[in-house]
Amino acid sequence: MDDDEYSPSNSVTSVNSLASLLKEKLQSIPHKIRKKPTDYKLRAFVGLMFLAVAFFVGFAYVLYHQQALTKAYFQRVQFNEPKRLIRVFNKDDVEILKATLAVGIQGGKKAFPCLAEHRLKDGSECMEWLHNLRLYLKCLPHDPGVDNTTCYSVHWKALRHDVSPNDCFDWSDTKVHWFGAGQSINLTWPLDTGSIDYTPFITGDMQKSQWGNVVTRYLINSKGAAIIVDEETPLHISVNRENKEICLKAKYDDFAFANKLTEFPEMRYNICTSRDIRSLHSSIHSHRRAPLWDGLKPDDMRTLESLISEPVWQIAPRFKHELQDATISKYTDDVINLGFLKQGHVLINEFWQNEIGDLSVDTVRFATLNETVDKLHRRGFKVAFTIQPFISTESKNFAETVQKRLLINERNSDRRIPALTRFKSLASAGVLDITNNRSVPWILEKLQAVMDKYYIDSFYFDLGTAYDMPHYYRCEKLLINPDQYKTVFTKTFEKTLNIIGVSSAVSLPRPPIFVSLPPFESTWEALRLVIPTMLTYGISGFPFTMPGAVGGDIYWPGSEQFLPSSKGSMDTNSNNTTQENGIELPERELYMRWLQMATFLPVMKFTHLPSKYNDERVLEMAKNLTLLRQKLVTPLLLKYKREALEEGLPLIRPLWLVADVDVALPVQDEFAIGDEIVVAPVLHKGDTTREVYLPAGLWQDGIDGSLRKGNRWMHEYKVPVDRVAYFLRKPDDLRFK
Repeated sequence: MDDDEYSPSNSVTSVNSLASLLKEKLQSIPHKIRKKPTDYKLRAFVGLMFLAVAFFVGFAYVLYHQQALTKAYFQRVQFNEPKRLIRVFNKDDVEILKATLAVGIQGGKKAFPCLAEHRLKDGSECMEWLHNLRLYLKCLPHDPGVDNTTCYSVHWKALRHDVSPNDCFDWSDTKVHWFGAGQSINLTWPLDTGSIDYTPFITGDMQKSQWGNVVTRYLINSKGAAIIVDEETPLHISVNRENKEICLKAKYDDFAFANKLTEFPEMRYNICTSRDIRSLHSSIHSHRRAPLWDGLKPDDMRTLESLISEPVWQIAPRFKHELQDATISKYTDDVINLGFLKQGHVLINEFWQNEIGDLSVDTVRFATLNETVDKLHRRGFKVAFTIQPFISTESKNFAETVQKRLLINERNSDRRIPALTRFKSLASAGVLDITNNRSVPWILEKLQAVMDKYYIDSFYFDLGTAYDMPHYYRCEKLLINPDQYKTVFTKTFEKTLNIIGVSSAVSLPRPPIFVSLPPFESTWEALRLVIPTMLTYGISGFPFTMPGAVGGDIYWPGSEQFLPSSKGSMDTNSNNTTQENGIELPERELYMRWLQMATFLPVMKFTHLPSKYNDERVLEMAKNLTLLRQKLVTPLLLKYKREALEEGLPLIRPLWLVADVDVALPVQDEFAIGDEIVVAPVLHKGDTTREVYLPAGLWQDGIDGSLRKGNRWMHEYKVPVDRVAYFLRKPDDLRFK
C-alpha cells in the first residue's frame, strides 16, 4: 500500500480480516486432534491399568511356571532351576530345609534335560548343566503304614576333573538347629553354633581343627529334616564358613580320598523328612528289622552289662618302665581298700609289650604276670589289654611282617617296601594290612598265645585316627578312605575276640563294644566338652559310648595331647597340689564335679582314685555317688540298654528327645537317661548355682526331695560343691497324694 493510501480504517480492516481467517482455520481442525485437559488424566489411567495388567500377567506366568516345575518333581519338594534352589516342606506346608545346589558352578546356569543314554531307569529326574554337572533326583519308595518318613535321593556327577559338586544348606532365614556329623574344636552342640572350613570328613584330632575320633555322615535339623551322605562320596564339610549354612562338597585329594572310585567326583545323599525331629531320628536309627541283640552270645550280654554296672580302671602310666607287676597289684590294692567300689575291668595300656607290635608280654617287667592276673581274677577283677594295628620299627616282629608282606605299602612304590607313619610315642611304625588274608591269622595266633598263657579276659582296640595312617597308604584291597580301615579291623575280630571298646569309629560296632570319647585334658574347658560330645555321638547312632577317665586323661610323650597343665591345677598355696607318681592330680573341685557327672554316664572310668586326695569330703562324696549309681542309675541304664539294642536310641539323650519344645534344642550342659532322669552337673569353677531347664511333667529334686513343676527354667538353682543336680520323673498325679 502506498503511503498516500494508508489510513487507520484500512489498518483495522486488515487486522479483523486476519483474525477471521485464523478462526476459520482453527475451526477446520478435526475435533479429535484438539487437546483438552481431561485427556491427560484418562491417558494416565489407561496407562496404569495396562502396566498393572502386564504385571499381574507376568507374575501369574512366573507363579504358574514355578508351580508347574514343582509338580514335575515331588509333592513336597520345590526346585527353582535357574537359581538351583531346592526347598523341602512337611505335610503342614512348613519349610523344613532349604539348599542352594551346585554352588560355584562355572559357565552357563541353564539346565537341560539329560540325553536318553544318560537317563536312569529307576524313575529319577535327570538334568544337566552342560560340561559341568549332571543331577539325578528321585523320591525313594516307603511304606506310610510303617512310619511317616519320606526320603529323596540326590545324586551329582561331575563331568570334568576340575568340577566339584557342592551343595549348601542354609538356615539364615529359618529358626533351625542342626545336630550330628561329629565334633571339632570350634563345633559343639548344636552344630550350627560353631564353624569349620572345608575339611575332609575323616577322623582326626579335634585340637587341630580337624573332625574328632568319631564321625558319621548323618545330620538332622530341629524341623524334622535329615541328610544322610553315601559312604563312597569323597566328602568335605564346612559349617558357617561365610554364611549361615552347612556345605557338602565332593572332591578327590592325595590322602583322604586318593582312591578314585569314579573318574570324576560324585556326591550321593538322601534327604529324609518326618513330622518332627524325634520321630525322624527314631525312624532312621531303628534296629527293629535287624536288632543289635541278634547274634549276641550270653557272654556278650554279660560283658555289656558288666561295663555298665562296674567301673573301668585305666592303668596308663606316662612311661613304659612305670608299668610293672607291682604297679598293677598296688593299684588294685588301692581299689579294694576303698571298700565301696566294685572291682570291674582293669584296662592296661600298650606298655604290657616291650615295643608296640610285639603282641607278647614283656617278661622283664612282668616276670610274675601269671600270678598277678590270677590274684586279680580271685578278687573279682577282669583284665583287658590294649592293642593296636601298628608295628614299631623297633619291634621284634617288624622284620617278620616286612618279609611276609603283612604291612600296608606305599602307593606308586615297590609293594615290598612298607609305608611308615608316626603313632603316639612311636617315631616310626608300619601298619598291618588287615585286608591282607595273611595278616588276620598272624594276629590271631599272637593274641591267642597271650590269652592261653595269661588268661586275659578282653582287649581294647586303640586304632588311632585317619591321620595316623601313612600318607600314601595302599592296602591289598582298595579302601574308600583311611577310616574304612578301622571298620574292617573291628569287624574282622569282633566275633572271635572279646572286645570291650574301640578308640575311634565311623560305623556302629557290634555290642558289647563301646565307642570311646576322645581324650580330654584335665581342665574345666575339657569338662564342658564331655556332654556335647556324648550327645553328638549318641544321636549319630552310637548308643554305647565310653567317656574318658574322671578328672581327665593321662597322656604320654609323643602324643598330640599333653599331661594336665597349669590350666587344670589349683593355686600352689592351696592343699590341692597332691601328686601321684610325679603327676599333679586334677584340681580337687574339678575332680569332684567330674565325678558327679560321670556317675550318670554309661561307663565310669578311673585313672586317679578318690583316695589319692587324702580328703574325707572327697571320699564321702565318692561313696554317696557310688551308692546312688548302684541303686538308681545302673538299673535305669540296664533298662534302656534294651531300647538301645532294639531301637538304636542312646542311653544318654539330649533334652529334645524328652521335651517336645524348641527351648530344649540348644541345651548342651544337661542330659537325660531315657526319659526318667534329667542331670544338670555344675561345669564351671567356683559355681554353686546354675540355670536348669526341666522338661514338661512332674519331677522330684534329687538334692532335697521336693517336687518340681516342669516345662520351665529354674534360675539360680543351688548346687553345693559336694552335690549334683538331678531330677526324677514322677507320675503327674503324685502331687495329689
